[in-house]
Amino acid sequence: METMQATGNNIIMKVNGTTICYDDLGRGSLPIIFIHGFPFDKSSWQPQMDFLKSTQRVIAYDIRGFGKSTYGNEKLSINLLADDLIKLMDGLEIGEAIVCGLSMGGYILLNAVDRYPERIKAIILCDTQCIADTPEVRDKRNQTISHIIASGLNDFTEGFIKNIFCDKSLESKIEAVEEIKQIILSTRTETITVTLGALMQRNEMCTSLSSISVPALILCGKEDKVTPPVEAEFLHNKIKNSSLQIIDNAGHMSNLEQADVFNSYLDNFISDLRMSND
Repeated sequence: METMQATGNNIIMKVNGTTICYDDLGRGSLPIIFIHGFPFDKSSWQPQMDFLKSTQRVIAYDIRGFGKSTYGNEKLSINLLADDLIKLMDGLEIGEAIVCGLSMGGYILLNAVDRYPERIKAIILCDTQCIADTPEVRDKRNQTISHIIASGLNDFTEGFIKNIFCDKSLESKIEAVEEIKQIILSTRTETITVTLGALMQRNEMCTSLSSISVPALILCGKEDKVTPPVEAEFLHNKIKNSSLQIIDNAGHMSNLEQADVFNSYLDNFISDLRMSND
């Protein structure tokens, strides 16, 4: 049964002690919810929203502290961000949904499907991984936090951009690269540093992968340096009902770098899911 909710862009809802801004477009009884990565906002899903909104109900939201969502007063953690997802679904009267998460969005999704399996109909894990930070990565994050506090976001943003897009995209996807750069630069410094702390403290989710029983699509850019294809292959090998697609000429932002290819995989997965449920 479809619920009648306000639809459109930049809708505001009080959720779990904060204010979440979201887009809710299209119609359908089984919504698809998109969770963006760090340190982006919901606009990073625009190619997917535009592609699917004519045939599906699609929702993308700003994680607390990012975009137009407020930070709230609670200490940030992946647990809290997964709770936000479920509370947003509650507010929208969505019993279950297909959920798609990229990078940190994937961390949130793995946490949510582990703790709230009855709310997730299928998962799409994009350019993400199940491991926790190693001590070396934690040290690097702490150094990054110190540098941002001392010098601001410019150096961090320049280095980050070069790491998340493959070389070809940096040359040919100039508009997308610039849009992501501006999103990062417009984010509050405190949000960036606090979220780096939450990423650093996240639990590993690898041991829970074998308990995932819902259909799963795993997507990864072939040239992803942040969460490389070997991590996607590990997810695929451990999640029973999963399929894996490695996307050529894409880095960590595969949904933007090769949007048409990415969207075709999404469309096929959703179509197969609908057929199996009919």
